[in-house]
Amino acid sequence: MYARSHGSVAAPTAGLHFTQDVIDSLAAKNITTAHITLHVGAGTFKPVKVDYLREHEMHAEQIHITKELLDTLIAATGTRPIIPVGTTALRTLESLYWLGLKLRHYEGDEPADISIEQWEPYDINPSLLVEPRKALESIAAYMKEYKLNVLHGKTRLLIAPGYTFKFADAIVTNFHQPQSTLLLLIAALIGPDWRKVYDHALTNDFRFLSYGDSSLLFKV
Repeated sequence: MYARSHGSVAAPTAGLHFTQDVIDSLAAKNITTAHITLHVGAGTFKPVKVDYLREHEMHAEQIHITKELLDTLIAATGTRPIIPVGTTALRTLESLYWLGLKLRHYEGDEPADISIEQWEPYDINPSLLVEPRKALESIAAYMKEYKLNVLHGKTRLLIAPGYTFKFADAIVTNFHQPQSTLLLLIAALIGPDWRKVYDHALTNDFRFLSYGDSSLLFKV
């Protein structure tokens, strides 16, 4: 069901819980699915070993955005819950907002540098922020102007507590190890209750990491 393109160093393991039968049952309940590509790099698994998070360095990872995905997201944004499958998908999805914001203010005769740095969303002037749908529409307009069927870019986005989510309403994800940026993302999404979730998983012998158990966690 997942990882049809070469380029990632690891499987998008949250997706391993999905089979064609599961996808078909979701469709029968009027739940739309869409696909986005991020080539996961080794930096995703780099432990956080610094005393201050600002000193941790994320690696850039390639993302590929199709017109079909944009059309689906534009239709869903603000009208239906959006639930990424996996931290990879969530981080890529959130990167779209910041890419759209950058393209919204882009002026030039050549395609822009489509990349997001890890602290860029935290440093941006609040007066430049727009509604999530408008950010997606800016990407769509840019692709139309330059006749692009697929937009290629990079992201180093680090999602940590204090981040304001633009698209994700929840996440389907496995359980992550301590001192990881993946656990930081979960803490950012569900708040301090992440400790209760992980205490419950540990107490009940849930399986962790890539081939472990899954969870559905909702944004606070």
